[in-house]
Parts: sequence; C-alpha cells; structure tokens
Amino acid sequence: MARILLVEDNPLNAKLARVILERAGYRVEVAADAPEAEQSIRAMRPDLILMDLGLPGKDGYTLTHELRQAPETHDIPVLAVTSFAMKGDEQKAMEAGCSGYLTKPISRESMLREVRGLLDRSSGPDGTPRAEGI
Repeated sequence: MARILLVEDNPLNAKLARVILERAGYRVEVAADAPEAEQSIRAMRPDLILMDLGLPGKDGYTLTHELRQAPETHDIPVLAVTSFAMKGDEQKAMEAGCSGYLTKPISRESMLREVRGLLDRSSGPDGTPRAEGI
C-alpha cells in the first residue's frame, strides 16, 4: 500500500482529499504546515507528497525546493495541489521541484489519475512500482 503525505492547512480540504485517497486504498498522513510535514517525512518516508503551495509560514514552494536539495528526499514525487491558478503558477511550482500540478477545487478523478501516474513513474527500493495493489 502506497504511503501518501498530504500537506494541507485547510481542515476541510484535508478531510476531502484524505477520504478520496483512503477510499482508493492509500495510507494517508496529514500535515498542516511545513514543520509537521518535515516531521512526518522523517517518520514515514512517504511514496508521494501532495503539497499545498499556500502554506502558512514556510510555503509549499520553499518546502518542495528544500526536499529536492536533500539526498534523502530528492526522489519523492511531489504533487502540487493548490488554488494558485494564474498564468505562471504551474511553471513556478515545477521550477520549485513539483512533479505534477492540480488546481483546487479538485475532482476525485483528476486527483486519483495524477496520484496513480506519479506513483507508477516512481519505484520502490526493490524496483517495484510503489502503486502496487491499487
């Protein structure tokens, strides 16, 4: 079962995304800000991170950039899930190191399609897809 860290400061958005992902068979942890996310990443070593870019304090762009710089987290795919939908926002997310980009409000289908795609492209330590069993 793939492990997903959902970094989202809005409790309603976090609950909705968590329900969608858990019903699809994923194990989900939620972090409300960057410090919580950093702690969860160390504790669980997620297969995928869904990152809200507009976090309070350290934003999702900065956290993603830092994850890309660290040897122990540089290969974890990060899917931006954001309300930032202006021209240039997607490119800014990709430049920060995001592997994919979804705008809010999210649809169940688009979220699961993006999650499965990113998990299928990444592989576990033994070379098997991390999305097995989904």
